[in-house]
Amino acid sequence: MAPMIRALVAAVAVLAGAALQPPEPRQNPVVVFETEKGAIEMEVDGVHAPATAANFLKYVDGGFFDGGSVNRAVRPDNTVRHDVEIQVIQFQIDAARRGGQFPRIPLERTNVTGLKHVDGAISMARNGPDTATASFSIVIGDQPGMNFGGRRNPDGQGFAAFGRVVRGMDVVRAIQASPTGRRGPYGTESLAPPIRILKAYRRKEGA
Repeated sequence: MAPMIRALVAAVAVLAGAALQPPEPRQNPVVVFETEKGAIEMEVDGVHAPATAANFLKYVDGGFFDGGSVNRAVRPDNTVRHDVEIQVIQFQIDAARRGGQFPRIPLERTNVTGLKHVDGAISMARNGPDTATASFSIVIGDQPGMNFGGRRNPDGQGFAAFGRVVRGMDVVRAIQASPTGRRGPYGTESLAPPIRILKAYRRKEGA
């Protein structure tokens, strides 16, 4: 066999082998949340916030958000805190799945990740540092008080931003504008009634 033909055969074999390999998963996958108000698509930043992104995707892939809710909408007319006001909507997993939550995760601070709480950012809810599990928020408008060094939390450590909305901010704003009342866990910020999450899943490559 001539050298040129042998080289061609070898190249074809290499390409055939590569075709059989499964594609590498996207580091920044897009997740779709289908809600009663419409669909919201979010790009999850696994490059800059890897621990937070991996944790979030475990809940999505495990179906924890299916049947969950958006139960909180914070805006100037209903906020319970006027010292450092923010505007967000907050998502919760299905209440029946709370017993199966994963361990709490370390806080990936915005001064380390470089991800800021700008309009459309997605961000983990938390109490103290390193307490986040599944609940997360979408930010409406720029909210620097939620970044590291901001005053929204007394500890000044901020929240972990880990991606952004790429489609559906109109749905986010419609949810934020929905009726709220005093009966939920967040008082006047509680959506009344909560907005149901029908399904959450990763968007297929090329879709």
